[in-house]
Amino acid sequence: MGPARRNDDAQAARWNGPGGNAWVELQPVLDEMFRPLETLLVDAVSAQKPGQVLDVGCGTGGVTLALARRLGPASRCVGVDISGPLVTAARERAEREATPASFVHADAQDHAFEPAAFDAVVSRFGVMFFNDPVRAFANFRRASTDRARLRLVVWRGPEENPFMTTAERAAAPLVPGLPTRRPDEPGQFAFADPDRVRGILTDGGWAEIDLRPVDVECVFPESALLRYLTRLGPVSQVLGELDEDRRKQVVETVRAAFDPFVEGEHARFTAACWDVDARASSEAQTRKFR
Repeated sequence: MGPARRNDDAQAARWNGPGGNAWVELQPVLDEMFRPLETLLVDAVSAQKPGQVLDVGCGTGGVTLALARRLGPASRCVGVDISGPLVTAARERAEREATPASFVHADAQDHAFEPAAFDAVVSRFGVMFFNDPVRAFANFRRASTDRARLRLVVWRGPEENPFMTTAERAAAPLVPGLPTRRPDEPGQFAFADPDRVRGILTDGGWAEIDLRPVDVECVFPESALLRYLTRLGPVSQVLGELDEDRRKQVVETVRAAFDPFVEGEHARFTAACWDVDARASSEAQTRKFR
């Protein structure tokens, strides 16, 4: 088994186990936290009036459902995610809301989507985890019409997103061997380098690539902060391995490190992201991907 296959298996295990369950548990908090970025995507994509939209890494379906509500019954919105728990939650939300969106449980990198079906491919934080991102974006290109648009929101670097790295920086002295993030590996900041993003998209069959920095204030209840820091991120992955006293010490230390982000009853931080826009390249350019 090669390293790429091992990474695929690790991602599937993570998102179909504790990682996926944590996102389901925190779905209302995360939806509210990232609402401004959902609005950014929905406004941009709906202005193009696409007939069929693919939402990659759809999670619990927030963006997919928002697009379906905005575009109405004349459009078809499909979300895809590697996590069974997340897709189940998304389907339940769609049924509760009576919103006509559909969801696919699959690895979007290799899934056999209907060829030339989608007029728009979108994602909010769902494309940074592929072990072979060029193959993934070539797959999305095959699934897209020749006039399709691609619209993504991805994180810029960790140095511009201190909220996202506060837990691991605070816990590092107490937890030897805490997993480290590597910019060239699948993970939250894998699309931080704009040149790397342009190369991936170009090689995947996309053109007219534009990356615009956006800085958005995100807000969520302070009462949810402890659940957030103990259920998501690298620190949450090791808490279960610690004895009770050390776990308590780590949690208290990490929570205190978030005090600068707390204002009264709310936690606030700035999400430093890339708003990525591209179009499907011509048939001649993408022939090698078909």
